[in-house]
Parts: sequence; C-alpha cells; structure tokens
Amino acid sequence: MPINVLMPALSPTMEKGNLAKWLKKEGDTIKSGDVIAEIETDKATMEVEAVDEGVLAKILVAEGTADVPVNELIALIAEEGEDPGSLEAPKGGAEAKTAPVEPKSTPDQNAAPDGAHASYARVDQAPEGARPNGAAEPAAQGTGGRVFASPLARRIAKQEGVDLSAVKGSGPHGRVIQRDVQAAMEGGTAKAGAPAKPEAKAAAPAPEKAAPKAAPAGGAPAGLSLDQVKGFFEAGSFEEVPLDGMRKTIAKRLTEAMQVAPHFYLTVDCELDALMKLRETLNASAGKDKDGKPLFKLSVNDFVIKAMGLALTRVPTANAVWAEDRILRFKHAEVGVAVAIDGGLYTPVIRKADQKTLSAISNEMKDFAGRARAKKLKPEEYQGGVTSVSNLGMFGIKHFTAVINPPQSTILAVGAGEKRVVVRDGVPAVIQAMTCTLSCDHRVLDGALGAELISAFKELIENPMGMLV
Repeated sequence: MPINVLMPALSPTMEKGNLAKWLKKEGDTIKSGDVIAEIETDKATMEVEAVDEGVLAKILVAEGTADVPVNELIALIAEEGEDPGSLEAPKGGAEAKTAPVEPKSTPDQNAAPDGAHASYARVDQAPEGARPNGAAEPAAQGTGGRVFASPLARRIAKQEGVDLSAVKGSGPHGRVIQRDVQAAMEGGTAKAGAPAKPEAKAAAPAPEKAAPKAAPAGGAPAGLSLDQVKGFFEAGSFEEVPLDGMRKTIAKRLTEAMQVAPHFYLTVDCELDALMKLRETLNASAGKDKDGKPLFKLSVNDFVIKAMGLALTRVPTANAVWAEDRILRFKHAEVGVAVAIDGGLYTPVIRKADQKTLSAISNEMKDFAGRARAKKLKPEEYQGGVTSVSNLGMFGIKHFTAVINPPQSTILAVGAGEKRVVVRDGVPAVIQAMTCTLSCDHRVLDGALGAELISAFKELIENPMGMLV
C-alpha cells in the first residue's frame, strides 16, 4: 500500500504553498529524517523531512509549481516489498497511507521564530489524538530509536529536561506534540533519568486544525480560526467574550476599509490661542434658560466640526465619496463625530455642518452623545456622511491616525491641545497647539487635494472668527 505525501501546512494561516524544489528524485530510497523537498510560503522557505521510510516512487507535483493547496497529494512512497514502478495515484486517496512530514527552517530565510509553525507541521490535518479509519494508536518511537516529535515539542523537552522517548505521543501517527510534553511535565513523568509513569497521558484537547478557510465573525476576510488563536495561549488564562452586532459590524467595515480604500495621511499642527480666547468669550456671553443654565457651552470639538464642514465647502472637490464607477460630490458638508460607548462606538452625523452655528452644533452633539451612549440613535442619524472627526485629545493623545469609515472618504484624527515652545520672529514663544491628521481615500482625493483640504481646516482653526460669518 503506497504512502501519500501531501502538501503540509507550514503556518497557521497557510492555505497554499509553492513547491520550490525536490531534493530527492523518483527511485531514491527515503529514510526517516531525510529532507525530501523545499516548500515556499509567504513567510519563509521550509525544508520538509520524511518520517516514513521507503522508495520515492512517483512525484505528482513538479518542482516550481506555485499555489499548491494544503493537503494536495504531491508524491507517493513505496513501502518495503512494493514495486515503485507499478504505483498509481489513488483515486480519492482512501486506500493509501498518509506520510507525515516535518518542516525545518532554511537558515537564510526570514522564518518565523523557533516553534511558531511547529504545531501545524502536519500533512493529514487530523485532530490531535485522532486516528484515521479507526486504526490503533502507533508508538512515537520510530525505527532505529528515532522519536517522532514536532520541533516545538523537542525544544520544550530540551529546555525542561524531558526524555521524549518516555512520552506517549497523541499527534498524528503517534507523534509527540507540545501538549504531550506539557502533560508529562505536569504529571512529573519523563524527566531525564526518571522512570516514566504509564498512567501519565496527555489531556484530550479540543481538535487543532491547520489553516482552515475561516471567516471571522462579521464577515471579515479569512484568518486564524478560534482553535488556532486559543492554541497560542495557556488554557484558563483568558475568558471568551462573544461579539455583539456592533463589534461584528465595526470589525467587518473597518477591515474592509483598510483593505479596499487606499489610505494616505496628512498631518498639521494648529495653533489654538485665538480659538481658546474666542471660545471663552462666546461661552461667557451665552444666555440662560429658565433654570439659569447656559443655553450652550462650546467645546474645542464643536469648533473642529464647524471648521471641517466649512473646509469641505471651500474645497468642494474634496466633499465627495467613492461609488464604484463614479464619485458622488455633495453640495453641503455632512460631518460624522466618533462617540465612544461600551463595546464600540457610534458616529452620528451633523448634517449641513457648514451652515449650522457653533451653538447649534454644540447642542446637537450633546443630544447625539447622550442617545448614543444609551443606544437610542436612529440609523439615519449615524449613517452616511462625507468625513468624520475622531478626537482623543481628552485622553492626552498627541497624535494618531484613524481608519476611514465607509462610505466616507476622509477622517480627521484630533490630538490634545498643549503648550509648545516655537520660534517666532527669531525668539522663543509659548503657544497652545494641537496636532491633527487627515486620513484620505486616494481614490477620491489625491495628495494635493488632501493638502488643500487640511490647509483650509488649519486656516479656520487658527482664525476662528471666520466661522462666525
């Protein structure tokens, strides 16, 4: 019965690999531990070791072949007594044995850290502890005294002084894997020079899968599966927090935004001295309601929203969004404002921000923020918009970049206002300033257009009286 050699999964996310080179040719005798091929992934080139012995009877995938799916049959090995020339690739592969192969890093490549790929270096992808076709569990001890173990298991065993020959393997074909070594350590067995206790067995873990085409919650592109992520951490060291609809939507939309919208970033420093003086004057002049409370209390963020709205109308070609085969350009500015809530955020939109007064924007934002935190906003109040403002200045953040919220084409990241020393007329001067970074969708705005937009914003912030007329 021939032994199948399959394309191995060399990393948690690997779905395909390039068969770079065969290091053995048809008719060569294969011994356990022989390097038979080199496989290229997007991260490294790996040498693949054979575990079973026999004769390389047939190469089914030629070297240089790209994008070979994981688990695809790439070669056949004839066992002792079989005629290599008579072997044919099995139909469906049900009757053939599966040959485990063990990867090892090529030294001159940018491989992941030692052990990073080890748990996934299997061909048959069977769950740990599972045996194909109900076969009896084989021993980890190979012919000639060789112990079949993953590179990570070997490294841990060496570090902890564990005798691998005394550890019972629960991996494919009896291979010793990380959990087996850890179980032996916890049971006090298999220490170098100590007798192994036959009752010490590895716990029955959840099945570990290699490189599935998993789609995370929210429809984001394929990534690590839940079992793979858990495999990186010690059991009991974390709690699972199920995703609600909001977090799923945020994950989906912003992942798509970073993959689809080509972002570029423009940063300016805005002086705030004139704005702070005007803000103080306007707040002091605010009328009172029947309860004696001010009719409005302007924040720096209210000025930022207004300035962004006016800047969009002063640079009308930037007041637009991408719509597949065309650009939609708007007559008025619609500015979203990020409001953080437990477990996520809302971005309510100030409609016609260019036309509204600072006091109207201030009161509208207070209403939006209160209802956002109570999760009582209507969809039409947080959908759409051309741009958004994300302000982390209250947390002391000086500078950051923000992810564009589709279908918008820009987002402004606002840092904290602070006193800074600058040189003015040849002498040092202390000013109050904040750093703002505009993220732009390059499909809608080119560099010069984005620069024109953020320059118009800076001009309004530094000359705030222009927002009152």
